[in-house]
Amino acid sequence: MILHKGEVLFRQGESGPLFHLKSGLLKIVRLHPDGSQYLVNVIVPGETIPHHSLISPKPYFGTAVALSTSEIDVLPAAEWYEELAQDPVRYRTVALLLQDRLSLLQQRFDQLTETSPAEKLSKLAAWFETYIGPAPLTDVLTQEEIGQFVGLRRETVNRLLRKRQPLP
Repeated sequence: MILHKGEVLFRQGESGPLFHLKSGLLKIVRLHPDGSQYLVNVIVPGETIPHHSLISPKPYFGTAVALSTSEIDVLPAAEWYEELAQDPVRYRTVALLLQDRLSLLQQRFDQLTETSPAEKLSKLAAWFETYIGPAPLTDVLTQEEIGQFVGLRRETVNRLLRKRQPLP
């Protein structure tokens, strides 16, 4: 399946299949009762989601939206869990998937624990560059989302981004 930037893969609270991201990027946003959205995760190629449903089915924690054109394999839930039950060695595969995700989260913690806002933004931009190349971070995330992802106010992100851009 191909999803284009801005298209929704699944919505918070729904249940359904699992997905394997072959290429592209997805964001997971959480909708709050007041209607505001909060960016909680970015899914990169090679990941199988939702992470919290790899061993047992659970409703989707957030809404998955394509940040760029993405190629995704649909993994029917019944098949996934049946194969898992029939082949306990697959639990090792799931453990390795979760281990990889934990490594990515540790990188995020490094970004969040930087002391200066400029360092936080710089680490995030370097991490994203792995997936989007030299394109600006703002091509895939809004300033608000960047701030949510690294624990900064949108105004701070705006100021830092303006400083990073060379003057004409």
